[in-house]
Amino acid sequence: MAIRKMKLVRVSGPSAKLNKLIRLCCSDGDFHPENADKYISRSMGYSTVNEVSPYQKILHSIRELFEDFSFDIESIKTTKKVFVDESVQEYIDSIGETLHELNKENKLLMEQYSECEAALERYSHFKGLEVNLDEIFGCEFITARFGHLPKEGYHKLGKAYGDNPYILFCPCSADSEGYWGIYFAPDDKIDEIDRIFASLHYEQLTVPGAAGTTDQIIKNLKENLEIISEERHKIQLRLDKIMSAEGEKLAAIYSRLSEWEKIFELRRFAVHHEESCFFVGWIEAAHEKAFCEKMQKHPEFIVEIETPDKRSDISPPVKLKNTLFSRPYSYFVEMYGLPSYYDIDITGFVAFTYTLLFGIMFGDMGQGVVLALAGFIAWKKMKMELGKILIPCGLSSIVFGFVFGSVFGFEHALDPVYKRLGMGEKPIEVMDSINTVLLVAIGIGVALVITAMLINLITNIKKGRFGEALFSHNGLAGIVVYVGGANLAYGFMAGEPLFSSKLSTIMLVAGILVLFNKEILCSAVDERKLHKPESITDYIMQNFFECIEYILSYFSNTVSFLRVGAFVIVHASMMMVVFTLAGDTSSVKGIVVVILGNILVIALEGLLTGIQGLRLEFYEMFSRFYEGEGKPFTAAKLK
Repeated sequence: MAIRKMKLVRVSGPSAKLNKLIRLCCSDGDFHPENADKYISRSMGYSTVNEVSPYQKILHSIRELFEDFSFDIESIKTTKKVFVDESVQEYIDSIGETLHELNKENKLLMEQYSECEAALERYSHFKGLEVNLDEIFGCEFITARFGHLPKEGYHKLGKAYGDNPYILFCPCSADSEGYWGIYFAPDDKIDEIDRIFASLHYEQLTVPGAAGTTDQIIKNLKENLEIISEERHKIQLRLDKIMSAEGEKLAAIYSRLSEWEKIFELRRFAVHHEESCFFVGWIEAAHEKAFCEKMQKHPEFIVEIETPDKRSDISPPVKLKNTLFSRPYSYFVEMYGLPSYYDIDITGFVAFTYTLLFGIMFGDMGQGVVLALAGFIAWKKMKMELGKILIPCGLSSIVFGFVFGSVFGFEHALDPVYKRLGMGEKPIEVMDSINTVLLVAIGIGVALVITAMLINLITNIKKGRFGEALFSHNGLAGIVVYVGGANLAYGFMAGEPLFSSKLSTIMLVAGILVLFNKEILCSAVDERKLHKPESITDYIMQNFFECIEYILSYFSNTVSFLRVGAFVIVHASMMMVVFTLAGDTSSVKGIVVVILGNILVIALEGLLTGIQGLRLEFYEMFSRFYEGEGKPFTAAKLK
């Protein structure tokens, strides 16, 4: 668990060969470019490269050709060698003209196909109507309305309007909701008849005009669909032929131009003048030898490689190096912010503490197995980063489930196992040990808060900020105050402290005095000068309230860990409720309730436990030692 070591690379060479320089530096995908103007004096006459890429138009043309027919150009594998010059645009335009014509024909056929499908769907409702539709549409004094009448409306029509000579409804087909058909009415009565059918919830359907009976029209439409499908198939064959002949060449051109386009994007990091150019970036220290060997083959370029200096204002990019266990938790670390290059990589700390806390709060062997399996599926099938974290969390839940003796909420399912191991009963009966559970949670909180302050102390020493390491509220002075206060609080609750109360009092008073004068002490050590307050009264008031704030933060951070014990109790209580509702767990009803209850508890408590564990990491621990101001190592990729 560490931050990979970086080397600063400065490369200079002839301005005319800037593109070659960039290609050499970035070809292996392990070069993080930086703005070169930060590393060279403006007085030397260098200026940044501000150019518009000449390849954008051609790349856009190629992408359009492929997108028109839903082809993914990135998926085409090609090793074809192509020569790219000014004639490429003419070549692409020529193919584009052919493809656009095919696309235009294809779209027209698709529209015709959709229209035929819609008409076929409409006419199918009136199948079996033996009257020519052109005769119906051609009536001079009668109007016909095609549509759907619900069953309720159909029955009501016969009862309420059966003797009305102007109402004539002819059903053609039926479905589960009603009848498809036609009603007729004289032109001078149509408005009145329309209102009657509207009150019966008649849904009018517009039917396109056509000649012949519905059966003949349906037959013609099906034939038209077959003809259109054949034409579209012919177009597809022509398209496949073109793509077979030219697709790989187009992909090769696209690949080459994409690389050139990327080089043009990277040119903005460089500086140049008439004769020479300058390019700067970072590589991993492990790749230094390979990089130098590659550049030695091109003597026109001068390479300088430096080890970063922590006294410099330049901060190297960060690339984490973690174990298989801790690597998934970099997701949480990056969510908060990467450590700076000179910080400690805390991914391993997060992996251990988060897994521990989650397992304690969600301690159940059966549910832990389900959670681990769910995480594995989410990772493998759904490619979710969170899935990789759920696997160790589920395994941790299994371990603490064994400690609590809980398997899918069955609190005594493991009793035979404990007896075989020589134990009279399970290690902890949660509902009979509430005070113990809460005290252990507080103890875990004290240990983790002290650990967070120790990490802060080590980090500040590593950065050379010895004053902060010794005298800050998260440094040595803070640890002394916190340990002394925690020991006195433990003695008050348990009746006897872990070590002498007198020593604790001395630690508490001495530590608070140091924190009160923190600014003076830190400036004397780190800045080599004595900080003099402008006003003694303001100095006393400000530091008095800051000391109170420090003590309150120690208290609130520690008490927050009560939620660890609370979730242990909540888990046991929720499962008690499930089994109370289930009653007889051997009955069908009992089994169903237990299964549904476990699903609910896994979903609800799993989510809450995950959120609360992350909250403890971010607010109670990270706030004491972690800044998260690092910038990620982002290697330039030409391919």
